[in-house]
Amino acid sequence: MKVVVIGGGPAGMMASIAAAQSGDEVVLLEKNEKLGKKLYITGKGRCNITNDCDNKIFIANVCTNPKFMMGAINKFDTKATQQFCIENGLKIKVERGKRVFPESDKASDVIKVFQKMLDKNNVEIKLNHQVTKVDIKNNAVCGVFVQNEYFPCEKLIVATGGMSYPGTGSTGDGYKFAELAGHNVTTLYPALVGINLKENVSELAGVTLKNVSCSILANGKVLAVETGEMLFTHTGVSGPIILTMSSLINKVQGDLQLAIDLKPALDEKTLDNRLLRDFEANSNKEFKNAVADLTVKALLPLVIKNSKINGDKKVNQITKEERARLVFSLKNMTFNISGLCGLSGAIVTSGGVDVKQINPKNMQSKLVKGLFFAGEVLDIDGFTGGFNIQIALSTGYVAGISAID
Repeated sequence: MKVVVIGGGPAGMMASIAAAQSGDEVVLLEKNEKLGKKLYITGKGRCNITNDCDNKIFIANVCTNPKFMMGAINKFDTKATQQFCIENGLKIKVERGKRVFPESDKASDVIKVFQKMLDKNNVEIKLNHQVTKVDIKNNAVCGVFVQNEYFPCEKLIVATGGMSYPGTGSTGDGYKFAELAGHNVTTLYPALVGINLKENVSELAGVTLKNVSCSILANGKVLAVETGEMLFTHTGVSGPIILTMSSLINKVQGDLQLAIDLKPALDEKTLDNRLLRDFEANSNKEFKNAVADLTVKALLPLVIKNSKINGDKKVNQITKEERARLVFSLKNMTFNISGLCGLSGAIVTSGGVDVKQINPKNMQSKLVKGLFFAGEVLDIDGFTGGFNIQIALSTGYVAGISAID
């Protein structure tokens, strides 16, 4: 039996290895000049390959269609990924948030492991081979066309990725193949992406805030809250907690606001008492100089502006009402959201092949015999922390072992 896999990312490589371990003939077609092109840039080049969590926590970190993922993660979980790495010579380490990285901090070492296993299992790898058409007759897969070449097959696994980082080859090819096979493709949204603000924050670009709490609100209703690290960009905000919240609001319509609590560990009364002590110790200083330790230097002008206190005013002249405004300014730095950064800058794509038309037990199409889907091409995405690569590996593994049945 011949199995063809389209896409040399984590889902496609794992699917190829899983299928080939049965002894079947497997051909992996990759449009780029090398395998794992997107993997090279994940985790800032370090490749956060998975998360050292149990299956319950893993499912809780899948944003879209978590129930669909339950079968796949039970067959190939985060422990299996770590074991796969270790058994094939890759030393790994677990960092904050149980993120798993190669000990070398090199994504290239992760790809070498996959390459080693592809070679060991005699997977035929065809680089610079862009599939142009999938051949389907009588609701069954017959083969694929690559320019002037034709690759016949009985089983086809589509693992072409989404639309994020198109420079790595993720240009939506799989959606086209799916639609031609009669599948629905849900609306595509950017996920794990920066948020643009209506206000001009370009002067704050590069400013990082640690241990802050961010909330996103719609008409006063809180849609998402995250605490941790964020940063300002030329057009808005990004960083770990912003990326997570973007995946919670990317399908929400209407006017949204971002509120930053610079002092989440202190309630308003405790913060006010701290300000009283600081003001008593610096009673003869000008206000703008007395609050220098309240937050990062770059944000102070905005904090002072929002408090509506004259920066030149002496601290001993500040009223209780003005102090209350300062507390509010520190606990509620609010901006208006203009939208998310686009798909081209998103870490993953939310949306894709409708999983209602896919069998979660084997990743096979319910419409076309011998057609399987795996990875980001499916309408599944997770939060940051290694969950999306694990989604790719789990669905790829299931598709691979199922294609040989």
